[in-house]
Amino acid sequence: MAEESDLEKTEHASSRRLEQAREEGQVPRSREIGAFLILLVSASAFWFVGPWMMQRTTSIVRRGLILEAPFLRDPQFMMVRFADLSLDALLSFAPLLLALVVAALISPFFLGSWNFSLKALNPDFGRLDPLKGLARLVSWSGLVELFKAVAKALLVGGVAIWVLWSGRNDIFALFGQSVEVGLSSAGHLVNYSFLMIVLAMLLIVAVDVPFQLWQYYDKLKMSKDEVKQEGKEMEGNPQIKGRIRQLQREAARKRMMGAVPTADVIVTNPTHFAVALAYKSGMGAPKVLAKGMGDIALKIRQIGAQNGVPMLEAAPLARALYRHAELDREIPSTLYAAVAEVLAYVYQLANWRQVGGNYPVPPRSIAVPAELVPEVING
Repeated sequence: MAEESDLEKTEHASSRRLEQAREEGQVPRSREIGAFLILLVSASAFWFVGPWMMQRTTSIVRRGLILEAPFLRDPQFMMVRFADLSLDALLSFAPLLLALVVAALISPFFLGSWNFSLKALNPDFGRLDPLKGLARLVSWSGLVELFKAVAKALLVGGVAIWVLWSGRNDIFALFGQSVEVGLSSAGHLVNYSFLMIVLAMLLIVAVDVPFQLWQYYDKLKMSKDEVKQEGKEMEGNPQIKGRIRQLQREAARKRMMGAVPTADVIVTNPTHFAVALAYKSGMGAPKVLAKGMGDIALKIRQIGAQNGVPMLEAAPLARALYRHAELDREIPSTLYAAVAEVLAYVYQLANWRQVGGNYPVPPRSIAVPAELVPEVING
């Protein structure tokens, strides 16, 4: 039972799931918003520029009904006249066409925004399977869409029939009116019809938009197992993260060991700890090039011995440097005096190697603040 509950899609879609769906071209959409906007814009365009369009249409009709002798004799003149009339008709309806284009472009913003996804263009031959198509038709979603289509047809059709029936006297009166009066009356009838149909479409939109949003988010719901898996993917697989940390440590260790030959001195515990220090011109304080304990300390001493790096046994200082000094950083100011004694010995040793003389005596007891020295570790 627990496994079944984990597989049930009861959890809301995460932000990552929603983003993935958007990348695949899955966004909430309502075709009714587009249809409603187109009708609304059409009605508005007829309302504001209808008289001007009617005047232009009247002029075009008048010009088209005038028959002149040259046009009757020469077909070429007839084609030119037809082209002129067609251009005038196009210019007359250009505001309406432009408004419809704008309405079609802005309709997606009322339920999300534009979404460009190349994944949605990938061919899906599974859609050609007649069995799957039949399954979609008889599915719950298909039945809902069928119910919506029928309800919309009945509502819009009913409104259209009611408008025609209520305005039947005005419609029949058009046959007895002049061209100017008839076109004006027809314009008022069209505006009124658009207004009624837009109001009907508004009701459809008010029902369809919440349904589309609910259906979209319900389709993207996740099971508890999917939520857990996504959390693991976001946080990273523990084994992979552990492997990455291991590789990072190995890379840092290689860089650290590569810097040991450039050190000025290696301070040892003598066996458990080793800290390689360098002090060059321009440094504010001595810098830690490498540090380690156990096998790493042994490796630091081996590389130092191979490259002739001086070593000094100073157990408290080695432990204090290992605990409180950061790699690739300058040593703490509280250890300046102790490290200065070490560097003084190193410089004396370098001078002895160049000019000879008495061998410098290594410092035996270097003063280190007691609070900086960790507990003694065997060895």
